[in-house]
Amino acid sequence: MTRWVALLRGINVGGHRQVPMAALRALCGELGFEDPRTYIASGNAMFGSTEDAETIAIALEAALPGRFGFACDVIVRSAAQWRACLQANPFEGDADALPKMLHLALPRRILKPGAGKAIAERAQAGERISEAGGALWIDYGSGGVANTKLSPAFIDTCAGSTVTARNLKSVEAIDALLHDR
Repeated sequence: MTRWVALLRGINVGGHRQVPMAALRALCGELGFEDPRTYIASGNAMFGSTEDAETIAIALEAALPGRFGFACDVIVRSAAQWRACLQANPFEGDADALPKMLHLALPRRILKPGAGKAIAERAQAGERISEAGGALWIDYGSGGVANTKLSPAFIDTCAGSTVTARNLKSVEAIDALLHDR
């Protein structure tokens, strides 16, 4: 059985699209996923399953509207893929990369060629973008996400599919939960 992380995009932001984590864990259990866990309220679910990533994403995306009243994109990675992304962090050891401002941005599908370069062209001073391990790493610098011109829609277009991101602190915590059973 493989351990997976499913990332729900754009939930529990500003009081909209509410998904209680206890209800998400319950839904994962009802879908047959084993030992469902969640990490903080941003839609990070970890569980075991014999299904593949696409089957898991489709099952969750189909179940979410009936349970919570809205559709939501879901991006799924295995524990091994998650760890590989973390280990590919191009900003590891970079004192300028603040853990709260450095984000791993995972696409639903394979990155479109040149995605990182296209995003970097719109980056503001202090923002850095790098492709590594089939994902994007975005360092928003001291200005943070609130001040960026790198909108989710723009990143999606450049990447060629839906993207969701988690900051380095969350990435490390999810990794620990995926590998601590």
